[in-house]
Formats: sequence, structure tokens, C-alpha cells
Amino acid sequence: MLVGLFVAFTGCDGDFEEINTDPNRADGGLFDPNLILPTVSYNYGNMVTGYTGSILFQSMWVQVLASTSTGGANYYSNADKYVISGSTNNYIQGVWNLGYEASSRINQMQQLAMEKGLTNLVAAGDIMKVMTLSFVTDIYGDIPYSEALQGGEGLTQPSYDGQSDVYMSMLADLENAINSLGTGSDEITNDVIYGGDIAMWKKFGYSLMLKMAMRMVEVDPASAQSYVEKAVAGGVFDSPADESLMFSDQDNGYSNSSANALNVQDDIYEVRWSKTMIDFLQASDDPRLPVIAEVPPAGLTANRNGNVVGNNDPADQIGMPNGYDLRGGSTDITTEPNYPGSTGTGGDVAPIGQYSRPTGIYRDRDAPIFFLTYAEVQLLLAEAALRGYSVPGTAAEHYENGVLGAMTTIGKFGGGAVSSSDASAYVAANPLDMSSTESAMMMINEQIWATTGLLANFVESWNNWKRSGYPVLTPVNYTGNFSNGEIPRRQIYPSSEGTTNPQNLNDAISNMGGNTWTTTTWWDPGN
Repeated sequence: MLVGLFVAFTGCDGDFEEINTDPNRADGGLFDPNLILPTVSYNYGNMVTGYTGSILFQSMWVQVLASTSTGGANYYSNADKYVISGSTNNYIQGVWNLGYEASSRINQMQQLAMEKGLTNLVAAGDIMKVMTLSFVTDIYGDIPYSEALQGGEGLTQPSYDGQSDVYMSMLADLENAINSLGTGSDEITNDVIYGGDIAMWKKFGYSLMLKMAMRMVEVDPASAQSYVEKAVAGGVFDSPADESLMFSDQDNGYSNSSANALNVQDDIYEVRWSKTMIDFLQASDDPRLPVIAEVPPAGLTANRNGNVVGNNDPADQIGMPNGYDLRGGSTDITTEPNYPGSTGTGGDVAPIGQYSRPTGIYRDRDAPIFFLTYAEVQLLLAEAALRGYSVPGTAAEHYENGVLGAMTTIGKFGGGAVSSSDASAYVAANPLDMSSTESAMMMINEQIWATTGLLANFVESWNNWKRSGYPVLTPVNYTGNFSNGEIPRRQIYPSSEGTTNPQNLNDAISNMGGNTWTTTTWWDPGN
């Protein structure tokens, strides 16, 4: 249980004064910095899920989910149609604020750890910090890094580093952290990710290095190849048992934020799988489809009830096209050429009732949050092999491993799984198409999009789409959109930065060539 690790005592030494001391008031000599690690992990998980931004922006930008965005859930207009809602400015700053807050907490943990000579905990903190701030820079572009987190030393207006410099610094910091793991004698305790296993933290670090290196393949191929090969030599995830995830703990206040969102009545009704996703899964008889999608029972009442179980027959699933509403005009969903019709009668009609919604596994507040999976690592290795990088195994072998891994990992949600026989039959029927490099590249990256999307890691689906150009998506061009009818490629900077750090913000905007939703960041080739 997470709460058992968040509380500020261990109960093992019988020291009454120590276990009854408020950890927020304990001095550095008394407090065990390992007790901060679960908070650091949860803060990252909270940043990448729910209303922080991923559901409200990237989930529908990249056409994993869809919504008609009317009624109580009009906030999904940000995502499905790239249109401002009443709280868009608040959503914009969510990742920025939580990312730096989480990194500041990591710094606090590390400072205390260094005072006590806890070398391994410091290194784990560096890995978490790189993962956190790489998530921030991938969303916004240039960010404070070299001068960040120094408010205690009086540096309250840090300069922004160009994303290329941020990436080189992060990769160097990550490598140093991995190399220092195991050099200390301290145990990492209260670890909700790997239970203090140093070898697993190394694998995690190298797997994160691989993912970050693959971001750069179009803009710095030499560095990308160098770091990919370094990560592989160091040792990346070997199986789904290695992957980095955190289980949530609803009973004690640490629930999955995406599940919190998808339990709101309006969200239960409004959030559907995109036609792009359902069509993709149906085209190859993907065995994940009945695990992740259901058509709700007929009627508005049932459609708003997340406790009722729908029909998960793969043949009956219908994805909702992005970009439609329920306003009665030319973009009303009922005008869509393949509109399947409503369900229910009288005052209980559900106009979108026949479209597939996420199953109950996504409404489970104890569901895990996936940081980095074996499936994604293997699929990235498939692309690396395809590019001619020195990695063991062929592109086809890594692709098969990745797809099999994805089938295994979807079962970690609980409440549904793909059998090993179904998974094996699927990969046998759908091998990597090696007839051309482009065909193979498309299959690999479509699988990354589908796998990360189905695991509710929507920002990762979006980032890899930006990097690779797959899947090929048709943008929505809804009246009044904020991106000129293009799929957004970044979030604009929070307006608060214009007040608290205006000069450095303006320098960053100048360096990036603008502060718009379609301004490309350094590693984004703008496919």
C-alpha cells in the first residue's frame, strides 16, 4: 500500500521520538530522505495522468480518444477539436507546475541524501529528475534546466536552455546516475517502483536513455545512435516484469488521476475511443480490443453509469470520429456519413450510445500508471535495428517481442487480459512487414502509438507521433480552433512565466521561433 510508504516512520527501531516527529518539521539529521521517494514517484504519476493535461489535450490530439464535447464535459473541446474551453489556461500550466514541483521535491530528497552519504538514493533521484523534466521539455520545448531549481540560492529567474542543450545535459546526467548506482552501500528503501533493486534501477535508466536517444533520430542521428548503443550495451528491459510502473492506492488517497477523471459522470458518457484507434485494432483482429472497449447498454442513463458492463464483442465496436459535436449544425455527430444511430427511447436517448467507450479497467482508481514499458522499449529497438544501429536481434524479432509484451502488459490493469495463445496467434498472423523500410517503420510506430495509447500514456503516443509521423492522421479543422486546423505539436508556455520570468521567457520564444501550439521543438521534424 502506498500509504505505508508515505508515512514518516518505519516502526522498526522503537524510537518513540523519531516515529512521532512530523517529517515536514524534522531536521536533516533526523529525517530519512528515503521517505520522500514514494512522494516523488506519485508526483510524477500524477503529472502524466488525468486533468493535468494528458486526457484534456494529447489523448484526442493524437486520436486515441474522441468526444462530442458538449454539455457538462465541454472541456474536451481542447482535445477533440483544438478549441479553447473555460479552463484551458489552467490546463496549459499543469505539467509545467507539477513538473518543477516534483523536481524540487527530488532536489530536497537528494540534498538530504548527500548529507547522509546515500549515494544510491541520489542516483535514483537523478533518474527520476531526468524522466520528469524530459516529460516537461517534450511538451513545451526550451525549459530552464542548468539554472533550474536554485530558488533557495536566490536564483528565481532561471534562463531557459535550448532543447538540444537540455537533451545533451539530461543524457549526460542520466549516464552519470546509472554509473554511480551500486557504488554506495546504502539501500534504497520505501521504493514503490522497484523495491530498492539497484539492478532494476539500472535497467530503468538505460531504457529511459534508449527512449530519449530515439527522440533525436531525425535531428542528431549520430548522438542518437551513440546513446542507443550505449543503452543496449548497459542493459535495457528484458521482459514485462522489468517495466517501470506504479500501482495506485485509492483507499489511502493516492488514486489513479486518469481513473478519477473517467469516473466523472460527464466523462463516462463523453469519452469514447476514436474511430482511428478502433479501426486500427479491428483491421488486424487485435486481441486487446475486447479488453479495452465496450458499447454501453442502451440509453442515456446506462451510458452515464460507469458501473454497468457493456458489450465487448470486437465486431460490435464502433470508434467515434474526432471533430464532431451535438449542437445540431453541420458538425453534429448525427450528420457524419457513418453515424450508427442513437440508443434508448423517449427521454432516455443517448445520441452517441453506439460508439465504444473505455471499459471499466480505465475507471479503476487502483490501476497502475505506466512510466515506461518493455513493449515500448522493444518497439524502439525494432526501429533502431531497422536504422542499422548495432543492437542484438533483428527488427522483426524486436517487433514481435514488443507486440507480445504489449499483450501481456495490458493485463496489468486487472479486469481483463489477452491469453498467451491469442497473443502468439496474433503475432504469427501479423509479422513485421519488411518489404520496404517505410512499411516496417510504419508498423513499428503505429504499434507504439496504439500500445502507449491503450495504456493511457497519451503524451507518449503524441510524442512518438510527432517524432515518426505515424500513424498518418487527418487533422480536425473545427471553427474557432487555436492551431489553424493543424494537430497541436506543443503546449504554449504558462502565462505566469510572462510575469515571473519575462525576459528569459521572451528569449526562449525567440530561440524557438514562436510560442504557438504548432511551433515545433528541437527534436520534432514536423512531419
